[in-house]
Amino acid sequence: MKHVRLPSMLEIIFTLGLFLAIVFSFTAMFDLPIQLALFISWFIVILLGLRLGHRYQQLQGAITNGISNGLEAILILIAVGALIGTWIAGGVVPTLIYYGLEFIHPSIFLLATLVICSITSLATGTSWGTVGTAGIAMMAIGEGMGIPLPLVAGAVLSGAYFGDKLSPLSDSTVLAASMSKVDVIAHVRAMLYLDVPAYIITAILFTIAGFMYGGKNTDLEKVEFLKTALLENFDIQIWMLIPAIFVILMLALKQPSMPTIAAGALLGIIWATVFQGMDFSAALGTAYSGFSIDTGIEFMDDLLNRGGIEGMLGSIVVIIFGLGFGGLLEHLGVLKVIVSKFQNQLTSAGNVTLSTLIVAFLANVFGCAMYVSLILTPKIMEENYDKLHIDRRVLARNSEVGGTLTSGMIPWSDNGIFMAGILGISTFSYVPFMWLSFVSIALAIIYGYTGKYIWYTNNNVQALQQKAN
Repeated sequence: MKHVRLPSMLEIIFTLGLFLAIVFSFTAMFDLPIQLALFISWFIVILLGLRLGHRYQQLQGAITNGISNGLEAILILIAVGALIGTWIAGGVVPTLIYYGLEFIHPSIFLLATLVICSITSLATGTSWGTVGTAGIAMMAIGEGMGIPLPLVAGAVLSGAYFGDKLSPLSDSTVLAASMSKVDVIAHVRAMLYLDVPAYIITAILFTIAGFMYGGKNTDLEKVEFLKTALLENFDIQIWMLIPAIFVILMLALKQPSMPTIAAGALLGIIWATVFQGMDFSAALGTAYSGFSIDTGIEFMDDLLNRGGIEGMLGSIVVIIFGLGFGGLLEHLGVLKVIVSKFQNQLTSAGNVTLSTLIVAFLANVFGCAMYVSLILTPKIMEENYDKLHIDRRVLARNSEVGGTLTSGMIPWSDNGIFMAGILGISTFSYVPFMWLSFVSIALAIIYGYTGKYIWYTNNNVQALQQKAN
């Protein structure tokens, strides 16, 4: 039997460097799909695995194990795709856009976007569902008010991720807690110490930005033009929002995500048939193919021609390849080897916190999926927290901040591709405005090095740490 060994740092640097070179060249230079780059990258890591003494069957098993960890996300994404298509056809999203243009004042629009997306995400537990419904509506309203779209996208994503990592209904919240061996509610409570101040700071920043941009760039004629166009193409009534209220209510009552979102999509089909005058078969088709309309207004068409399961297939393939890639990296112990090189420095809560954030970010970069990050980071870092007697709630919190909040920043990750596709702007254009993510990361590091809200399992250790700080 061939001896199996861990990879050396030189082998890791070469393999991951080659991965990044392929990803960047495919997307930036050759305009080739990221999915193809990820597929090729599988075989680069497989070759490394064979060199380290692993059998091919073991490596293929690592791929399938990695993919199986994220199958729930794939099912939810399929349902979200169907939901977006049918909610546009049923007038749900157009009604949200219309009322937003009607009632939200431009100067508080960015703050309103943050709050609306936060509430939606908290109630539903899904950032993807929030961005695909409320997010689309807020982008349209922002465009109508003349507010820069990257700034609007930053407010949408700040709200969506705030709710996603605080909601007990969120799969990422549950995953971070369970992988860290922490009760979900205890994890949420621990998150509040960081999230509430981060949210207040973010809200202040978006309020200031709103007063800077809202009002002076607002073209009232364009706002009225958009509202008229919506009224001409859709039946806009308050009861169009019933499917949205139903889904939020069901998810708030802790009903399973996938069937609840699918039921919301079915309501969208019924609404499209009954209220929008669509043929039933055409309305049903929007669940798979997405909604399509030719209003003669380019912006309106770009905004409304989207959704459907078919529109999600690219993101689904990225998730599958990303999870498989992450499974291979975990099997070969790549991130563990990287962390072991800095083991001697992990002697304080501050250094452990910073390392956790870096590992979670790298898992997003090289694992291409938020689930890879939330699965690998607690596994890799748990021993370091236990050695310092730091409570696992801190591990779960840092894993969420480093994993969930940075997932949308990577252009080739599942979140990066989904968010850019739905919001209609590139990842790099909205990243500078993901203010909640940056504020949360800064606070997590400050807490780590000051000992603020860092809990210990041993009271004597806690007293020594407080004395040292």
